[in-house]
Amino acid sequence: MKGVLLKDLYIAKSNILVTVVSLVVLGFGLSFLLETSALLVLAPVAATTSVFISITSDAGSKWNKNVITMPVSRSQIIGEKFAFYIILAVLGIAAALIPCGILALFSFDITIGSLCLYGSIGLSTTLLAGSISLPCAYQFDAEKSQIVFMMSFMASTGIITALVLLTNLFIPVKDNILLAFHIILVIALITFFLSYRISVKVYQKSDIT
Repeated sequence: MKGVLLKDLYIAKSNILVTVVSLVVLGFGLSFLLETSALLVLAPVAATTSVFISITSDAGSKWNKNVITMPVSRSQIIGEKFAFYIILAVLGIAAALIPCGILALFSFDITIGSLCLYGSIGLSTTLLAGSISLPCAYQFDAEKSQIVFMMSFMASTGIITALVLLTNLFIPVKDNILLAFHIILVIALITFFLSYRISVKVYQKSDIT
C-alpha cells in the first residue's frame, strides 16, 4: 500500500502545495477580520479535495484496471484512499497552524483552547464527510462522486449539530464546549474507521474499476 500512497502523493503534490500556500495566506488575511484559529475549520476540508482528484484521475487513466492485477489487495487499494484522506487532513491542520503560530508571537488573541476547539470541529467535519463520500467514490461516476463529496460536508455539519444537541442532554455544552467537541471528534474517528471496514467488505468482491 505504501507504493500506492506515494503514487497519489506524487500526482497530487502540486494541488497540495497550492492548498498549503493558500491556507497560509488566507490565515494572515483572516487575522484582520476574524479569529485566525477559525482557519482550522476550513483547512482539513480544503486539503482533502486532492483525494477525490486522485480518484477521478485513477478512473480517467483506467489505473484501477491495472492495479488489481498487481500484488495489492483490494482492501489495500481502498484503505490507501482512507489513509491518504487522513494524511491530507493532518497536513491541512499543520498548514493552518503556521499563520496561527506566527501571529501568536505578535500577541494576537490566539489560545491553545481556541486552536483545540476549531481543530476538533474541522477534523470532525472532515472525518464525518469522508465517512460518507469515500465509500461512494467507487460506487458512482466522477461527476456524481463530486456532488456527493460536496453534499457530504453539508451532511456532516448537520450530524455535528445533532451530536451537540445529544451531548447537551448529558453535559452542558456551553460550559464544557471543548470536552463536548473532543467527544464528537472521537465519534467521528470511530465512524471513519467503521466506514473503512464496511467499504472493504462491500468492495472486496466488487468491481471497483
